[in-house]
Amino acid sequence: MNSSDVLVDWLLDSLELNTSLFHVGRYCGDWHASTHGLAQASFHLIVQGECWLHIDGDPVAQHLNNGDAVFLLRDFAYRLSGEAAAADAQECPRRPMVPLDSSATDGVGLVCGFFHFQSGLSAMIVDGLPAWIILRAGDPSLTAARNLFELILQECERTPAPSAALLERLCHLLFLYVLRQQVIDNTELGGLAALGRAPTFAHLLEQLIARPAEPWSLQSMAACTGLSRSAFFKRFSELCGQSPGHVLLMMRMRHACRLFKQDQTVADVALAVGYQSVAAFTRAFRKTTGQQPGAYRKDQLRS
Repeated sequence: MNSSDVLVDWLLDSLELNTSLFHVGRYCGDWHASTHGLAQASFHLIVQGECWLHIDGDPVAQHLNNGDAVFLLRDFAYRLSGEAAAADAQECPRRPMVPLDSSATDGVGLVCGFFHFQSGLSAMIVDGLPAWIILRAGDPSLTAARNLFELILQECERTPAPSAALLERLCHLLFLYVLRQQVIDNTELGGLAALGRAPTFAHLLEQLIARPAEPWSLQSMAACTGLSRSAFFKRFSELCGQSPGHVLLMMRMRHACRLFKQDQTVADVALAVGYQSVAAFTRAFRKTTGQQPGAYRKDQLRS
């Protein structure tokens, strides 16, 4: 397994994500829909028919067909509509959905929901992604994702109604497949993915993941890359958009969360992630997660 594989697997494992549905149904006639203003990431899977995605400021509408999906990872102004022209879409009203009907020849069937990214590290991962990602039905690089989408389509045809719990899990997995492909293929991604693509930093990331308890300093991280301390800090920050110290903190706290789920004590976890002082670890953990370590540990053991 190379450094890129290690980073991709670690990113997927570190993304603390909950998925929830808010719409499964069909729009007919003149309509538009949007989650803008709710301050949440969302997704829309086209399971029947076609529609258009209009993003404010972008003159080109995205045509979405049956089998396509769009993942909106920022809260920005957009609308989905049955109208191809942006001006016409703006005039369309919001309408309630009607139930899915596999025999219908008009309208568009949608599975829509929200993503809830839980931790500071998750936010860092998502911030490095594009504001929106479209999964196309014919994309040959996403065969596994297509298989998941087929399961979603089959579940939508289930009578008398599809299972919301199953659809949420399938949509969750679908996004993870799309995310993995983005990290592997999208050379314009910033954040941790950009560091992982740079040979100078890929080995360092692998070492930080494998050895979070090491007393990593700016000097020791720079030495791992062969750069001077000042050149290392400048290049790392430019590529990632975050300082080395902040990335190290997020990685350590993510590892701490994983250890708490294994019923380890606060003192043991503090040592395992490089803190000699429980008090210092407690301050860092609370700053990152918003919870005291002991309270987080109890919550994990109860769940």
